[in-house]
Amino acid sequence: MLGSILIFLLVLSLLILIHEFGHFIVAIKFGIPVLEFGFGLPPRIIGKKIGNTVFSINAIPFGGFVRLFGENDEEERHVFTGLGKRGVAEGELPKSKYFINKPKRVRALVTIAGVVMNFILAIVAFGIVYSFAGIPRNTGKLEVVDVAAGSPAQSAGVVVGDVITKVEKDSVTKVDDFISLVNTKKGKRVSIEVQRNETTLKLSMVPREAPPEGEGPLGVTITTTEIYFPPFWQRPFYGIYYGFKEALFWGQTIVVGLWTIIVQAFNGKVPQGIAGPVGIFAVTTEAARSGVMTLINFIGVLSLNLAILNILPFPALDGGRLLFIGIESIVGRKVLPRVEATIHSIGMVILLALLLAVTVGDIKRVILNGGIDGFIESFVR
Repeated sequence: MLGSILIFLLVLSLLILIHEFGHFIVAIKFGIPVLEFGFGLPPRIIGKKIGNTVFSINAIPFGGFVRLFGENDEEERHVFTGLGKRGVAEGELPKSKYFINKPKRVRALVTIAGVVMNFILAIVAFGIVYSFAGIPRNTGKLEVVDVAAGSPAQSAGVVVGDVITKVEKDSVTKVDDFISLVNTKKGKRVSIEVQRNETTLKLSMVPREAPPEGEGPLGVTITTTEIYFPPFWQRPFYGIYYGFKEALFWGQTIVVGLWTIIVQAFNGKVPQGIAGPVGIFAVTTEAARSGVMTLINFIGVLSLNLAILNILPFPALDGGRLLFIGIESIVGRKVLPRVEATIHSIGMVILLALLLAVTVGDIKRVILNGGIDGFIESFVR
């Protein structure tokens, strides 16, 4: 259990630190001093000032923040050193360094940088998995990879490794075409031509009209994809390419799932599939048990979740801050900093309340399932 907790904390720390590092590095790039780089949410447990920034660990280990100089309209007086050859005394920083006085483009880039870093982390994670687990490629051949016991295909003599070339007189090279042709022959005898060890065989069988759940009419699993291992020096390039495609796929999946949750909530239904810290711990533990590659892949999925949730236009989130910059662009003037700060504070309270509610739900499931191991099994089932 201790090992699972350590892995969970390492994964969580990686996601948060990468996100906040995005804000941090872009702020520094545009000359905005960073007052604090915090892991977790206040109250602060410990802090160490390095240069001009306090690096802190806070009591609530779920989230993080970067506090920028001049985020509100009140002059913030802090002692900075190392900003010039002679250093800078208290209160001497010009207002041009205030975050709120930077151009809208700069503020938007600083705000969105965390989301971009999480997206990049996801691509890298998926790229690592593809680099070591192999690259999928289309062979243009319908290869049988599984034959269900007692199925028409098994009775007719189909074996794993056969390559299906024809259904009756129709040549097939795509999975969808094969499925479509077989479905038209349900309940009727059909001839399937296969290639086996450079030998052509014609096998006869009757596709089932009502196959068992999880099986098709013939009871075969087919694919046109094989796993390819390119030369080692090429793998990072292939990995990043397929990692980017995987990130887009998961991003779309997460957006659809999030929209479904929102629709359920507005329709008065209890949203399904929401995980709090305990739920994420459960899935992280199961992923770690399945191997390093599974854990790295899960880190990619989790990083995309964090990116997409953060870009939502809700107060206290990066998307909420972008929304205020957008409002400023439309109306031609800033929302009063104190008003914006108050709205973000209210948003943070709401988010913490939701987090607490989800966590309480997770804890109830732990109790109902007889402990954390039962909860993990129920959660990932």
